[in-house]
Amino acid sequence: MTKVAIRLLTLAMFTAATLAGPMISAAKAAGADTPSPPTDSSKDKKKKRDRSSSIEDQKFLDGYRAAYATIYDRHDYASAITQLKALGRDDVADVANLIGYSYRKLGDYKVSQVWYERALQADPNHVRTWQYYGLWQLEQGNRETAEYHLSRIKDICGTECAEYKSLATALEQPAGTGLVY
Repeated sequence: MTKVAIRLLTLAMFTAATLAGPMISAAKAAGADTPSPPTDSSKDKKKKRDRSSSIEDQKFLDGYRAAYATIYDRHDYASAITQLKALGRDDVADVANLIGYSYRKLGDYKVSQVWYERALQADPNHVRTWQYYGLWQLEQGNRETAEYHLSRIKDICGTECAEYKSLATALEQPAGTGLVY
């Protein structure tokens, strides 16, 4: 009877871990003050390991969190750009995305675009970049491109993730309202 119970418990734990995997990915995709590891889309495994290792570096994490707070708590985008660039890891999608976001908030759309594209180059499935770049597209009047970004978000995390809902809500606004997101 004990062996059967152990096997059932092992099976239950394996099943729970397997089912929890997509939920963990979705939580990371929602964005937080901790960068997510790069997705497995890169064929260059060494480069991927190098980016992932920076996410585990406490100095990097502390700097990233400080920049995150500078953006979302203090709305000091220029200082955040300086902080993020000082990390020396603008090849990490979360870092490049926040730099792009900060430039967008400062009204520098051309430079913002460069950073969003750099973030997507680092991680083509970085859902927060697809969201922010989609909002960028809306601000530029590119509704069709923003709809494409929405479809990419749907492919990555479905229609229930915060990024999908945010961009979908923005797309529901009438064209030409001049809203800044």
